[in-house]
Amino acid sequence: MARLDSTTLAGLAPALARPRYDRAAARIGIVHLGLGAFHRAHQAVYTDDALAAQAGDWAIAGVSLRSADVRERLAPQDGLYTSIEKSPAGTHRRVIGSVREALFLGDERARIHALLAAPQTRIVTLTVTEKGYCHDPATGRLNVQHPEIAHDLMHPDSPISVVGLLVHALERRRTTHGAPLTILCCDNLPQNGGLLEGLVVNLANERDAALAAWIGEHAAFPSTMVDRIVPATTESDIDENDAALGVTDRSPVVHEPYIQWVIEDRFATPRPAWEAGGAQFVREVEPFEKMKLRLLNATHSAFAYLGYLAGYQYIYQVATQPDFVRYMRRFMAEEVTPTLQVPAGVDLAAYRDALVTRFANPALPHRTQQIAMDGSQKLPQRILATVRENLAAGRPVPLAALAVAGWMRYVAGVDEAGRPIKVSDPLAARCAAIAQGAQGDPQALARGLLGLREIFDEDLHNEPRFVEPVARWLAQLYDKGTAATVSAAVAQAA
Repeated sequence: MARLDSTTLAGLAPALARPRYDRAAARIGIVHLGLGAFHRAHQAVYTDDALAAQAGDWAIAGVSLRSADVRERLAPQDGLYTSIEKSPAGTHRRVIGSVREALFLGDERARIHALLAAPQTRIVTLTVTEKGYCHDPATGRLNVQHPEIAHDLMHPDSPISVVGLLVHALERRRTTHGAPLTILCCDNLPQNGGLLEGLVVNLANERDAALAAWIGEHAAFPSTMVDRIVPATTESDIDENDAALGVTDRSPVVHEPYIQWVIEDRFATPRPAWEAGGAQFVREVEPFEKMKLRLLNATHSAFAYLGYLAGYQYIYQVATQPDFVRYMRRFMAEEVTPTLQVPAGVDLAAYRDALVTRFANPALPHRTQQIAMDGSQKLPQRILATVRENLAAGRPVPLAALAVAGWMRYVAGVDEAGRPIKVSDPLAARCAAIAQGAQGDPQALARGLLGLREIFDEDLHNEPRFVEPVARWLAQLYDKGTAATVSAAVAQAA
């Protein structure tokens, strides 16, 4: 079977949606760091719509930082791939053309540095996951002891961290043409634009205070909120897509119908017409960001840990269990909603209902273990921020504490049947050592994991209103099992 590329695009079935603009005429104006499935199902789709609505030099050069796999799949296809929307209503396919180049930092460093520094590049976007920023999740500060940051301080001209790459690019721009740059963090971090700006300026200051000052005047870091559920693409997805297209596409992405992108309207450069795809430009992103992080992402994480422990492989399976759904609804309504400033025009009750429906989409087999990855980096903004605000207001946090206890039970590394759990987390080795030292004692395990200051910091580590329910739920998870514990939690009076 022929490969999807620029030469086979015209021969696809006429009913199949495809780029509605001249791809050859659009030069690269955006460099994206972290060329994974989420970017291709989200920002690249918005950019495809923007190019169709308004011609311009907004093609994307996508950079993979850790593996050549995406480059090897996309480059032979001239950056083309299929966006596959799945829901109970059916499957809709669309070929996306906004990605012009697919690169890998491991062997294309010179090209990547040149693109980041080029005056034609006006925007850099990032989806590198929470752990990609080499920071302390509890405080938001740059971790100068992180191996990648330590390397970049010693070898500033060959950076390997995302923050180092940005500082290197901004320095080259300052010393060559001086053109400004807009940098959009699209990861699930609180106030992600300001956080990334602080990390970049911090590292720049380590090198040259004049560079840090120049960045403050010539670079903008708008905050963003992104939303779309994008499970890992399977070989079965690829085979089905090939049959539908009549050509081979080695890099399709599968996603739900829902999509949202809220962007702080604070750019140092021109931008694409992303509003053509429905992007919202606002003065303040924080209300949207908190709503999404604390409702969607927090409950996703809770379902991942508790659902996996209860024996469910996929999120949609968890979302069909009545007690788990009651837990989700009560957690959102009783503990999250009081901490939110609801954006104008948003029906919060309808948003919560929609989340339950989205999680239960059987057309998207999203693995609980995929969502469970990197919990040490996710808990502070997804769940612990809610805990802190509730405690400050004198409100209890039993359901948030159960989610944290679920994480603890999970990272201990053994499931309810005694099978090993493959824990993927930057702190996995330390969690395993704590679990080994606890020797099966839930109280000792809770004390040890609460001592991880990168996650809990000093305030929660010593807060009995949080520590006691976490330890109590953890003991119950070991004693009665996850399903019974969740049932007990939702049976308690509000």
